[in-house]
Amino acid sequence: MSSDGVGFSVPKPTDNRAGTERAMNQLTVTTLTEACRPGGSSVLTLSTELAPAAGESAGIAPARFVRGREGTYAFETRYETAADGSGAAVRAVVIDSKGSSLNRVETAIMAAIRDGHPVLSRVPRLEVDYGRAGTFTDLELPHRFADGHLRAGTIDGKPTTDNPQYRALRDCTALNARPLLEASPGSLVFGAWDSTRKSQQVRFRSALVGETIGFLADQVTGSHIDPRGAARWDTVAPSVRLKAEDMRTLLAQLEPELSPGNVAAIRKEIDKAGKGTVSAAALGLGAIPPSLNGLGLVSCRRVLRHHVLSFSALRQLRFGLGTDGDTAARALLAAYALCGLTRSYAEVVYRANCDLVEKGCPTMVLDRRFGETEEFDALTEGVADALLEEALTAAGAFGVRWEGHILRVKGNPLISVGEASEEDEGA
Repeated sequence: MSSDGVGFSVPKPTDNRAGTERAMNQLTVTTLTEACRPGGSSVLTLSTELAPAAGESAGIAPARFVRGREGTYAFETRYETAADGSGAAVRAVVIDSKGSSLNRVETAIMAAIRDGHPVLSRVPRLEVDYGRAGTFTDLELPHRFADGHLRAGTIDGKPTTDNPQYRALRDCTALNARPLLEASPGSLVFGAWDSTRKSQQVRFRSALVGETIGFLADQVTGSHIDPRGAARWDTVAPSVRLKAEDMRTLLAQLEPELSPGNVAAIRKEIDKAGKGTVSAAALGLGAIPPSLNGLGLVSCRRVLRHHVLSFSALRQLRFGLGTDGDTAARALLAAYALCGLTRSYAEVVYRANCDLVEKGCPTMVLDRRFGETEEFDALTEGVADALLEEALTAAGAFGVRWEGHILRVKGNPLISVGEASEEDEGA
């Protein structure tokens, strides 16, 4: 079993000392706690075989990235293990990247919190309020506790960066991360980096990582992206062209609802038209002829989703609670990660033209060190919730407090929130 995203075959759970298969069993807080002690398990790996919902012949849309000014997909060489144990290096495509994969877990946690989940609602968090533009938490901001939206805001009328509680978060290290544990635990699980700070730039690696990849059906030319056709049909007026002055009048009416980039481009076309006419396609009027300008779909013979929870990474964290207290705090973070991950698994949703279905239950394998592994039953939301609640009680015995505390920041009004993107949907 590989924990670095290279090989994905899941071995049968065996006890190498006895050479016999182990019975499936349920993950417990005791198991998590043992894994969080020095010398414990290295990782817990969850893997799921997926398939295109429309069948093997269906193409899917992987995550889209930008190279230069062009959109593209991320093709990589990976090692694929066959059922008979043999393997080979093959071409694969990234369907969901590590960053996107973790964002899905955070989104699932925030959805449960907003729904009033009795345990997850107790998770402490940071919050920046932009009034009518919305409120955002550290589980939604890209840099989590060190995000610029938080640092540019104010607390009680003073800069956030001058607030003692917030300064304590930025001054955390792996030797004592308790302030983050009790204010922004997501930063410890999903990773964070205070990269713009002048000095003492603390960085926490993500203890949970994951991705979804597809092994290309065509190993010869599969990395070539065929163009995909697109068009728009307007049943009211297939072609809408207006005199320049009429277009200027219509633009003035719709300008409050348009992005600045779109407005600038339309004005440029109006100026070029002079006494001629201007297409109103940029305002969503009229048809757009079919063209082959989009990124095509890819065909995959096999799709795999996997996540790795690293106990080795969690064991690098200390909280000033003593050996047993630090272990309980790490187990709490592990249970928190699994609770969010289980919730994200409840919805197999990626993007348009990438509808996938599970071919079976996720497998969950614990590394027992020195070549030994143990397999556990796939977690349900109820079991994951119970794990988190029990872990929270155990950590609470050492003084850890998760009581839904929110450090509230008022967003800086100079920052524009909710600007329209000029780009198409990406990763």
